[in-house]
Amino acid sequence: MQSAMQVAPLWAIVLDYVLGMVMWTLIGRAAMNFFLPIDSEFFFMKAFVRLTDPVLKLFRPVTPGFLVEPLIPLFVAWFFYMFRFYLMPWLLGYSVMGMLSFPLESDIARLLYSLIK
Repeated sequence: MQSAMQVAPLWAIVLDYVLGMVMWTLIGRAAMNFFLPIDSEFFFMKAFVRLTDPVLKLFRPVTPGFLVEPLIPLFVAWFFYMFRFYLMPWLLGYSVMGMLSFPLESDIARLLYSLIK
């Protein structure tokens, strides 16, 4: 099985890792917000809020007003997912990338598999 580094250029892998980390951080904020308020003193909640607030402010013009506050990070994460799944393969010249659409998750899965094996 080829790694993502053998198939895609370095800029694409770095871009996907950054976009993937932003996406998963937004998902983490939404998940933690189901259990904790935004202004919680819990360290991880503070970190999620501090890291994702600039991204949420950037996407505020395209965020519908009818969304409840805890779901807004999921809505913004959806944009990152769509970019990674559709635009990244197009930028790389692939019609379909399959598992390589998400190099970050592929590398994590490969690492977990090697630890279990």
